[in-house]
Amino acid sequence: MGTTEYRQQRFTPPPGATEMLLVRHGESAASRGGELFELRDGQGDPELHPDGREQAERVAERLEHEPLDAIYVSTLRRTHETAAPLAARRGIEPIVLADLREVHLGEWEGGLVRKHAGEGHPVALEIQRQERWDVIPGAEPAAAFRARVQRAVATIVDAHPGQRVAVFTHGAWIGEMLAIATGARPFAFVGADNASIHQVVVVGDRWILRRYNDTSHLTDAFSVAPQPPT
Repeated sequence: MGTTEYRQQRFTPPPGATEMLLVRHGESAASRGGELFELRDGQGDPELHPDGREQAERVAERLEHEPLDAIYVSTLRRTHETAAPLAARRGIEPIVLADLREVHLGEWEGGLVRKHAGEGHPVALEIQRQERWDVIPGAEPAAAFRARVQRAVATIVDAHPGQRVAVFTHGAWIGEMLAIATGARPFAFVGADNASIHQVVVVGDRWILRRYNDTSHLTDAFSVAPQPPT
């Protein structure tokens, strides 16, 4: 009588789980001198840099044949512009979900976070030390930001049980979701590359991280130094 074999099993999503492919927006326009970005609902709303538009095309090529039931974007146009090539190829109208917007940076909105981070502002150093954005005067409180991320996930999961969705959002937002999913430090996953892809499977109260900072669809031409989240 032969010996029973127990093979290793590949991961399969549990029944009813929602698969979320998180996509950070492509590189946004440069912040120049003292000029601030146009604001939308109090947040900087730059368009994509030309490299960011090319990154959006690469995302579309990568996900064009993936099973997808919906595409979500935040209220900020850099997510709309990043999702547009994929939405056009798939014939899917993106759903705007306000809770997917980037963390609000208070007095450092409009591109000032890039300037201050680049110049080594003391508050920028304190942000990294404390691993919280609300060190910035007037910024979104950490607890409120976390609650907003959880609310967005719940909204998507409730609408798409047993389905797979692409979610175009922002660097700090992705970092917060993955920190929640893994029980990690608040900034453990902050610093995702522009146009990177991440995968989280959500079933009930379990958030399962399956992929982080996948950039295999991008070329070395888009490899740049780490940037602030917006």
